[in-house]
Amino acid sequence: MDTPVVLLDIDGTLVDSTYHHAIAWHRAFGAHHVEVPLWRIHRTIGMGGDKLVAEVAGDAVEAAHGDGLRTRWEQEYAALLDEVSPLPGARDLVLDLHQRGLVVVLASSGAERFSHEVVRLLDVGDEVAAVTSSSDAEESKPDADILAVALDRVSGERAVVVGDTPYDVEAAARIGLACVAVLTGGYARAELEEAGAALVVEAAADLVGHEWEPLLRTARR
Repeated sequence: MDTPVVLLDIDGTLVDSTYHHAIAWHRAFGAHHVEVPLWRIHRTIGMGGDKLVAEVAGDAVEAAHGDGLRTRWEQEYAALLDEVSPLPGARDLVLDLHQRGLVVVLASSGAERFSHEVVRLLDVGDEVAAVTSSSDAEESKPDADILAVALDRVSGERAVVVGDTPYDVEAAARIGLACVAVLTGGYARAELEEAGAALVVEAAADLVGHEWEPLLRTARR
């Protein structure tokens, strides 16, 4: 029997960490004497670190400092981790999905240690079937590698994505899935709708009790 899967993004979707990541990246760039405006970094949160550096600072900076910047970002974000808190309804959503028989996967292309910290923070270890991280995919969002890996881990076919950025929407579309978008990552409703989000809501809390069947699609492999 086909059990539907809900692929949940983490940062900006389940936890209020988008701006912490932006600050961590900003500090990392500063440590390497690369000037990048904080607002510019925010606009790329949701991309994986493998793409973010070149996107905001250019290919030359990526070539010269990419690995060092990613290492420094991880250190800076770890220092802010105690300030990260769950978003409204995040835990309730995971519990609701699990109780209704849907398979819940946290499909993030962030660092593994931070993904598992969110499972601990939300106390949903028993409800989450799998957790992905940057080490699981060759290409991060907006590529769909991480979503494909997540589905493979639970042998899922029909699924829907929940995220907070246009990159989540694009990644979902690349394998034929719909994406429900939340506003808690700082992107405007119009941006998410223009990217192709099937539905836009305020926060995860608005999805508790939602009817998922009309949004489920069979993933393209």
